[in-house]
Amino acid sequence: MDFRKKLTEAAGRVKLPDVSRRQLLVGAAAGGGLLLAWTLWPRSYPTSLVPGDGEAEFGGWLTIGRDSVVTVAIPQLEMGQGITTLLAQIAAVELGADWRQVGAEPVSPSGHFPNLPLAAQWAPLWANFPSLAGEPDDWLVERFAGATAFGATVGGTSLAAYEAPLRAAAASARDMLVRVAADRWDVAAEECEVSGGFVRHSTGGQLRFGELVDDARELDPPDPAPLLPVAAFEDPVFGEADAPTAFPRIDLPSKVDGSHLFAGDIRLPGMVFASIRHGPVGLPELFRFDEGAVAGMRGLVGVVKSKRWLAAVAESWWIADQALARMRAHFTGPGALEQAVLDTEIERAHEQRADLGERIFELGNPDAALGKPSLQRRYDVAPAVHVPLETASATARLVDGRLELWMASQAPAAAREAAAKAIGISPEDVVLYPVAAGGSFDARIEKQHAIEVAQIAAEIGRPVQLTWSRVQDIQAVPPRAPAAADMAASLGGEGQPLAWRARITTPPFMREMGHRLFDNLTPEAAREESRGKADALAVAGAIPPYGIGEVAVDHVPASIRLPVTRMRGGAEALTAFFTETFIDELAVEARRDPFLYRMALLGGAPRMAECLRRASRLGEWDGGRSGSGQGIAMVRMGQDAATAGHIACVAQAGMGPGGARVTQLTAAVDIGRIVNLDIARQQIEGGLVYGLSLALGSSVKYESGHPVPRNLRALELPRLADCPEIVVDFIASDAEPFDPGELGVAVAAPAIGNALFAAAGLRLRRLPLLSEGL
Repeated sequence: MDFRKKLTEAAGRVKLPDVSRRQLLVGAAAGGGLLLAWTLWPRSYPTSLVPGDGEAEFGGWLTIGRDSVVTVAIPQLEMGQGITTLLAQIAAVELGADWRQVGAEPVSPSGHFPNLPLAAQWAPLWANFPSLAGEPDDWLVERFAGATAFGATVGGTSLAAYEAPLRAAAASARDMLVRVAADRWDVAAEECEVSGGFVRHSTGGQLRFGELVDDARELDPPDPAPLLPVAAFEDPVFGEADAPTAFPRIDLPSKVDGSHLFAGDIRLPGMVFASIRHGPVGLPELFRFDEGAVAGMRGLVGVVKSKRWLAAVAESWWIADQALARMRAHFTGPGALEQAVLDTEIERAHEQRADLGERIFELGNPDAALGKPSLQRRYDVAPAVHVPLETASATARLVDGRLELWMASQAPAAAREAAAKAIGISPEDVVLYPVAAGGSFDARIEKQHAIEVAQIAAEIGRPVQLTWSRVQDIQAVPPRAPAAADMAASLGGEGQPLAWRARITTPPFMREMGHRLFDNLTPEAAREESRGKADALAVAGAIPPYGIGEVAVDHVPASIRLPVTRMRGGAEALTAFFTETFIDELAVEARRDPFLYRMALLGGAPRMAECLRRASRLGEWDGGRSGSGQGIAMVRMGQDAATAGHIACVAQAGMGPGGARVTQLTAAVDIGRIVNLDIARQQIEGGLVYGLSLALGSSVKYESGHPVPRNLRALELPRLADCPEIVVDFIASDAEPFDPGELGVAVAAPAIGNALFAAAGLRLRRLPLLSEGL
């Protein structure tokens, strides 16, 4: 049953106008009968957490068994960031469970688990009227996210989206268990306490969860849920990177012993393996191939061709890949992309900024104040590739019109729907089993491999696992968008900026990604649909965190032939490089200590100022003098200081025979209330190393439509010996928790660039640094 038919029945057979599913969801025609239908659409959705024998389900979020084991639903993709442990910990603390008896279960996409903060943040990508969907509790956001089972794992929104409903479910379960125990003891429920998986009373009575669960499941849940006064938290402890934690990672034992299942680990009876070839950029359509070259090839099961790719299926992946090499697929299209063309497209857009730019943010009257800027600088960022450890992989089985998918997806509902559409079945006939990803860095937002594996399984008639080679993964996953920025400032008498303008030229990559994700468009169609449209999400973070009276942020939407997308760190990884490199240049122009120069502009940002002050102290900042090799940078993610994440970093770097070498990164971090200190530290450290990779490598150029280089070894990624000493200090805070996963990514590059300037006196204004030589 399709979405429009469901909605019609829910509205009592109200006649619907002929609108697309997306228009229906975003309220483009929300008037009259359609508005009534939308209003009557269900406010609640069934959970995809299914209790097993001897288990009771509470709030759709957790189950408790007669053995007292608590299982927590995990609606987010585990890709190494530790979300499985974080969500399970929140439930365990609120419930009063014994951590040794807490497990986690990844759940299929469901309207019961909507990511409302992300849906609101991304409203410009799916809503025709984004102004009606700007907050997580907006009616339109709730309807959209519930109806589409939108639970994407992106942008560090997991805690903001899921802590509150998970706490409510756990608190309700705790209350119901307590009521059963109190009734058995004939005491007041208020006299009971819960800890360590037991309900206890001062008289000495205690009952395990498992002894209470059968009766508890029959009670009505409390309304509202009786939340504990304090949510899950851990106090920051400086320098205790290896200190024992009360909540060790749930997935650690299985990752250590090798039993943890990633997308490429799935094995089914009778399964075969597929390899695939995609066309170069600019040549997307399959033109010809020599199928006769594999006639009679041992182990080959079949060849599947599509308009846009060629796949070989065999008894092993190696045989399949060798078959593709023999068939020598050729592709056609408008023309293969060359790097010179890409550079020209960016430059042309940048030069025409006066005609194409759109004002995204304005404070005061910056244009008047910037009639003749005191300082103006140009910065550039090259395309960068995601290269997670595990390439795209998915397994599919189609039996009697029912498709089963095993895959790691950051947007599983969209992947499920795209796979269904690709083979002409209903999304209700697709079951997606979520498995962990061996890294992603936002590569797994894309769903192309879900479409491909579904089509291959339908053609072959057997369970099949599709795995992209490293070459195909680099080529087929759109890279992070290139960008150029003109930064301008007018300075006062003491060299402080009075007015500031950031004019950023980059493709509207978030709009483009949104069209692929929500509208299921091809990369070429998504680019065309986004052409010439400003994209505020593509320049997120460009508003400086400093106290400057006149500020402007402009976006110039470049039209290029390269499909592009988001990467870990988001737009802030671009805009932080522009902002923090430029502010460093302003400090040098004013002959001021870059740390003190920044501090003087942070009078209205005490949390940011404290991070900067502490980082400078821990990093033994000496003023950033010439030859010191020290650079400083800071980032605030989120414009609302009350809910934003803050980081400041001091980098120690220098030049050597092998190029740039970063020896130390010292960071002070304020992410509000810390749920799990160990995971927070891992995320900051991992983000800094990933930011290091973007600062010194990870970029590609294009030759005949192919990205160059096309393997990990040549991408100049940091190896273990290249990783600097990392010191992280967390600042205690009562603010709402902020996911730390992307802060380190954004702050690393400008801190390193500023350090190299202090070391060698050379200002590097392009990412990756040193990409154009000295």
